[in-house]
Amino acid sequence: MEYNTARTVSHVLHSPLGARPPRRNEMPYPPGVRVTQLGDCMKPYREIAALAVLQVICFLLLSHLEPDFFLLHFYQTIVYLAILIMLFYMEDRWAYMIGIVAPSVWLLMTFASGLLGGAARQILQIGRGRGLTNPVSFLAAVSALLGLLMIVASVRHWLREYAGLGKSLSTFAVTFAIVMVYYGILVVWFWHMIPFVSAQN
Repeated sequence: MEYNTARTVSHVLHSPLGARPPRRNEMPYPPGVRVTQLGDCMKPYREIAALAVLQVICFLLLSHLEPDFFLLHFYQTIVYLAILIMLFYMEDRWAYMIGIVAPSVWLLMTFASGLLGGAARQILQIGRGRGLTNPVSFLAAVSALLGLLMIVASVRHWLREYAGLGKSLSTFAVTFAIVMVYYGILVVWFWHMIPFVSAQN
């Protein structure tokens, strides 16, 4: 149950002048919700924040497994760090849309490049009891799963909080443009890093 602060504001505005403020146990909170629980009630998007943190951890682990692409994987964390910052400053409208668009574009890119297929084969090998043979592909599969969960959670929050307000198209257009520039830089960077890494190896 989510607590609506409008009840508290209404209580203050309509109280007679000079009336004593309500005591802690008389505040108009929903039944069964303690004052210490209001912090949780005011944080409806913590699941998205948790998924963003897990994605950051996943990319940092990939940077450890692939030191030649350390900066590249670190760059991939920026979009999820941006989501965390936006949620912290309650700019959830943009955080939700980035949580929808960015993972979707990333999944399409990994599918087109064949990385998603390698990740799926690694998961099938683990399911057949062959053990973990490629940690990079396994983390890619975990990242893909987290991306799907991020899309589902962000869509659910967007429909619940912003559907019908007339902001969907403009927010999507701006977010899509930013995400395309972000991943365009990533692709160009990766394309130029391949000959350098091959020469080192």
